[in-house]
Amino acid sequence: IVVEGEIMFSLAPADLTGADVHPSAIVHPQAQLGKGVVVGPYVHIGHDVVIGEKTKISANVVIHPGVRIGKENQLGEGTVLGTPPQDIKYKGEKSYVEIGDRNVLREYVTIHAATGEGAATKLGNDCFLMAHSHIGHNCQIGNEVTVTIQSAIGGHCVVEDQAMIGGLVAVHQFVRIGQLAMVGGMSRIPQDVPPYVMVVGNPATVRGLNTIGITRRGVSKEAHSELKGAYKNFYRSGQSSSDAIAKIKKEAKSEEGRKFLAFLEAPSQRGILKKVGAQDEETG
Repeated sequence: IVVEGEIMFSLAPADLTGADVHPSAIVHPQAQLGKGVVVGPYVHIGHDVVIGEKTKISANVVIHPGVRIGKENQLGEGTVLGTPPQDIKYKGEKSYVEIGDRNVLREYVTIHAATGEGAATKLGNDCFLMAHSHIGHNCQIGNEVTVTIQSAIGGHCVVEDQAMIGGLVAVHQFVRIGQLAMVGGMSRIPQDVPPYVMVVGNPATVRGLNTIGITRRGVSKEAHSELKGAYKNFYRSGQSSSDAIAKIKKEAKSEEGRKFLAFLEAPSQRGILKKVGAQDEETG
């Protein structure tokens, strides 16, 4: 047992839950570790932390108070979770990070706690966050999301299921990125990216639908065709956004088409990215 200030930590190699804790790790006695959790060397786990079964924590990971981690996650070396938000509005209120199941967080990933009493930064299930990627405070990240090396997602962003964010991308705070959208590497994203759309560049421009992703996910040919029509109505027809949305609403029959429509109709703090690149793959 050691004492750091007024807080006591346990250095025991294992606890009664059946976790395997390296002798050099510092684990607060109020942390809850599920059966089969593996804690590597020089890890620091604070109080009020819950870690689900079979999660593997590599060396030098730091988990701050208020972090909730599900089952079968993999935390790479140097990962830091639950750090107070980099937000001047934050005044020390109690907030959280909530992580689902089966996520892979590679080396030096950072996820910050939320601003606002009781608020949480959330990561869903089956996500892959590559080395040095960052999730800002109050973000809501869905399932099966990939964030590539050294990309940063600003505070209060929403990233929907199966979105793919390339390397060295910067996403502005309050931006939404829709389901199965693809953001190319080294892009700056200042506005919302609709579902199934591909964007790239600085400043970012829309380059068509994420056809490869749509195909790989098994979207039907009928739904894909409907998405092409919706895309052309919104981006290539020359209509106002409101007129394009009205036409899409009449034609949206598939689940994918309705998701595209719902995203366009939902409230937006940043507006929807509408600039189309010269090489629009939907028009050749």
